[in-house]
Amino acid sequence: MVGWGRCDGGGGGGDDVDDPLALTLGSIYASVPTPPSSPPPPPGPHSSQERSPRHRLNSPAAPLFAPAQHDTLEHLLLKGITSVEGVVRCKRCFGEEVIAYDLEAKFHEVRNYVAANRLTMNDRAPEAWMCPRLPDCVACGWEGCMSPVIPSDKREINWMFLFLGQMLGCCTLEDLKYFCKHTKQHRTGAKNRVLYYAFLEMCRQLEPQGPFN
Repeated sequence: MVGWGRCDGGGGGGDDVDDPLALTLGSIYASVPTPPSSPPPPPGPHSSQERSPRHRLNSPAAPLFAPAQHDTLEHLLLKGITSVEGVVRCKRCFGEEVIAYDLEAKFHEVRNYVAANRLTMNDRAPEAWMCPRLPDCVACGWEGCMSPVIPSDKREINWMFLFLGQMLGCCTLEDLKYFCKHTKQHRTGAKNRVLYYAFLEMCRQLEPQGPFN
């Protein structure tokens, strides 16, 4: 169920992932791999059905996909990608913190809400998406003040992190129009309309056969 909160321009906090073995990911970005010295062996007959071991990425990131485009949830899990992380900043003390969301659990939280309420939304994002509640600041103790850090360069926006944390509403209308432009979605009208299409598009990307058309 989507969390409801006051309209302060922030995002809802999710469950932090503190499994030291879990692979973390920022905006579905991954380290640039070092080319192997010899060609890898061909995959086994069951390799496409097996998940790769979980590990942590610590190197500089590079985009895996085109702007605002992401792989399906199934493929991401098969690659061993289990969590998505992003940076939030306190609007009071300006302290920063990295938050990680469990990819599968947070996606199902959002998709189940969309599946249950899509027909009554009338192509408009609900107030919970327009004005999501921010996480609390651990450093200064201020409640609901940790806003996601959104780069001015739209190509670097952490769309997956914002989606999983239900914080896409923290983006400007121009940010959302950029997302919809690169995903070939409707991008005219008020912010609540464009935001609605952004949420549905993220659901479709992760679960193409889901109830989102």
